[in-house]
Amino acid sequence: MKNNYFSEKYWKDPTIANKILREIFLLSKKIKKSINIMEVCGTHTMAIAASGIRDILPNNVNLISGPGCPVCVTSAGDIDRIISLSDISGDKLIITTFGDMLKVPGSGRKSLSEAKVNGADVRVVYSPMDAVKIARDNPSKEVVFVGVGFETTAPLIALTVMESVNININNFSVTPLFKLVPPALRFLLDSKIAKIDAFLLPGHVSAVIGYEPYDFLVKEYNMPGTIAGFEPLDILRGVELLLRQIESGRPGLDVEYSRAVKKEGNKVALSVMKKVYGTYDAQWRAIGPIKNSGYTLSGTYEKYDAFKKFAIKERKVEEPAGCLCGKVLLGLVKPNACHHFAKGCTPQTPIGPCMVSSEGACAAWYKYGLKR
Repeated sequence: MKNNYFSEKYWKDPTIANKILREIFLLSKKIKKSINIMEVCGTHTMAIAASGIRDILPNNVNLISGPGCPVCVTSAGDIDRIISLSDISGDKLIITTFGDMLKVPGSGRKSLSEAKVNGADVRVVYSPMDAVKIARDNPSKEVVFVGVGFETTAPLIALTVMESVNININNFSVTPLFKLVPPALRFLLDSKIAKIDAFLLPGHVSAVIGYEPYDFLVKEYNMPGTIAGFEPLDILRGVELLLRQIESGRPGLDVEYSRAVKKEGNKVALSVMKKVYGTYDAQWRAIGPIKNSGYTLSGTYEKYDAFKKFAIKERKVEEPAGCLCGKVLLGLVKPNACHHFAKGCTPQTPIGPCMVSSEGACAAWYKYGLKR
């Protein structure tokens, strides 16, 4: 059957799913040993949990979550830096953020939501351009947008900063806490912290950066990789392609999500990011600094860096006591291994960011009943 990816009938055709699953089971029997496939993207984590894919795979094929949730990988120290902005007099500064950052607790369990209750002007926006509009409408106040994300979010915020320059908005700034995926994969492989046999690579990130940045996985580490989309059939097909590579003994880089991912990526987005950002050794939760793994504002745009503008220095703080979010991000444990999970730590009363973010592994396990 020819793949018609844009047909609803294709995505709901059980015969296709059954055919892929049969191949997965046949391949798993040939491989025999246990295989750990790390899904790098938080959207994959949520889709896998929602569709019950873990329950239908062979016993020797394990899907483990990785550092694919941008909110989750933001270090506790950087969360504290964001929250500390609320200490600036509320009548002088407005903090704007996407909703998933609102309840993320810092080292003292304080969050932007709590800061808002205590009088800070914290507003949820749906686009960074909404924050620019707020800055334009409030010229006597400083407006900060909480910039957290991977290569998917970074281009939009870069464009927003460029637009601020064009329309001469000087009371607007951004917390540049953007992370890059390929350096994190290199760290995982170099550190050998977790046993990883293959990577299910992120579709959205890859649509921006293309697939060339992953060449090192095969060339330097002989690591199988497949870029997959987010429908259950995408994910199952991605698993099948990875198992084929492992069974054949020929690691490669497959692009299952070819309807969205091209070799060169999104040239416009890459060009914008190159103009606005430079790289630096970003701090990752539970990992620490990873070389050239973050984007920061550079050159003409450096004055829009909120941390520099308000002289908020980097901070190193301990993870919340007993929280295993860091180990979850490294693929070392599953969320329900944490004694806080579904007890003291819930989406309403989170201890770590993995339970807060819509892409967090703990939130996925909690929402879809995997807590059992």
